[in-house]
Amino acid sequence: MAKGRYRNEDPMLEDGDQQHWLSYSDLMSALLLMFALFLMVTILHNQKQIEKKDQVIKQVIGVKTQIIKELQKAFKDSNLNMKVDPQTGAIRFSDGVFFDTNSYKISRAGKKNLEEFVPKYISILLSDRFKDHIAQIIVEGHTDNDGSYLYNLDLSQQRASAVVKVILSNDFPNFKHKKELRQFITANGRSFIDPIKDKNGNIIKSKSRRVEFKFRLKDEDVIKEIQKMVNDGDQ
Repeated sequence: MAKGRYRNEDPMLEDGDQQHWLSYSDLMSALLLMFALFLMVTILHNQKQIEKKDQVIKQVIGVKTQIIKELQKAFKDSNLNMKVDPQTGAIRFSDGVFFDTNSYKISRAGKKNLEEFVPKYISILLSDRFKDHIAQIIVEGHTDNDGSYLYNLDLSQQRASAVVKVILSNDFPNFKHKKELRQFITANGRSFIDPIKDKNGNIIKSKSRRVEFKFRLKDEDVIKEIQKMVNDGDQ
């Protein structure tokens, strides 16, 4: 009788255990399915973000490339002592184009150079083709490393500001988009923190003393945010 009792109870226990494990297995399957669905949604969302980022980057690069080509074409045969950066579109004017040494007052020759350069430059950036993409037009003043940082910071800022003041003054010849330019143009002094160097890393003082015209696109802010997101994701 004892054997029969234990024999009859064992199958019942085995059925209960089997039901318990089947329920646990079903739960795990459901959890795995939910995780798989969540993973798929996340991948699709990330893919859309990546595609959107790529689209923005391509658009910005495309616009900047077109502007640079137009600038290179417009100033290809210019007699001004200037250089168009093929990567950024920044236009660099060498020392003496606008100012005398240690001076922030624009020389007569410097004003004539501005009168020759500015109307053509602004006609490209603020044309119907590119104006909606332009966030800022920056005039940057740079110095060599003679003297203190603060002295050169003040000198570089005064030079950049002097250029902007002359361009926007009533004495400067009128040109297309002159009034609109006030909404875009700004002046920055950089002291000697961004010098021009030779192949050996030595500062070329005559080239470091310069004025640069730069432009910033609206979508570049978006790219900065994208780069920030990428950098944060790598940490």
